[in-house]
Amino acid sequence: MFSQIAKTNPRVAAAVRRVLIVDPLPASAKVLGEMVRDACQPEICAAPSTDKALKLAEAFDPQVIFCELSADAVDGVAFTRALRRGDLACRKAPVVLVTAQATAAAILAGRDAGAHEFLRRPFTTRDLGRRLEVVALQARPWIEAIDYVGPDRRRFNSADYQGPQKRMADTGAPPQGVRIAEALKIIRSALPAIDRDPRQALRALLAQTTELELVAAELSDNGLAMASAPLHRHLFETASTGRALDAAETLRCAQGLLGYAGRERVAA
Repeated sequence: MFSQIAKTNPRVAAAVRRVLIVDPLPASAKVLGEMVRDACQPEICAAPSTDKALKLAEAFDPQVIFCELSADAVDGVAFTRALRRGDLACRKAPVVLVTAQATAAAILAGRDAGAHEFLRRPFTTRDLGRRLEVVALQARPWIEAIDYVGPDRRRFNSADYQGPQKRMADTGAPPQGVRIAEALKIIRSALPAIDRDPRQALRALLAQTTELELVAAELSDNGLAMASAPLHRHLFETASTGRALDAAETLRCAQGLLGYAGRERVAA
């Protein structure tokens, strides 16, 4: 495993100062920790279980997390999902799932839970360095929706996909049009989910109205700004006061945005 000695990458070292390793085997965690330290010289903490990892993540605030996919007391998929849907400051930190058996089902489960990368054993220092470079230096858009929270899945193993391209971003549509369409899509899916998952619905809706206000400012689109303002104001006030999100009131505030007619013009 140490046959290929990795030099410290200055750019990665500047971006990654704290790394959390989730592994129930102390020897395995130590080996991975030594390799990570050689690659970017961070402070490293290790946790032997999913529950302890979440508690440690709150105090340690890691910038990158390596987590066993499946082992005694460690469920990498459950850990990633809990992290993404929780309230920790590091909820968006890149998660690299480590496993000796990277089956198609395991990869899809990890991806859909919000993992950034997989690292398959046995791996070399070069393999590890590549994963660190990808998660530290190649930022991926963050998706805050209802059924998915995490980095944009279109850039996860995208070279392996050979099927049709279905998203607006794959068809050459203008970037602002893509952002508007995808924000509206998430809003439409989040509104019916308020009663089922009010906390994530509030988070998803607020993220999308914030995105729409940014696009409106970029385009000087007063129509979009006026359409999104009532919903954004309602969501912001709800989040600020800690009140529960009211489904009927939220839907009322969203009517202007749901009927926004300028989205076809921008996306065309």
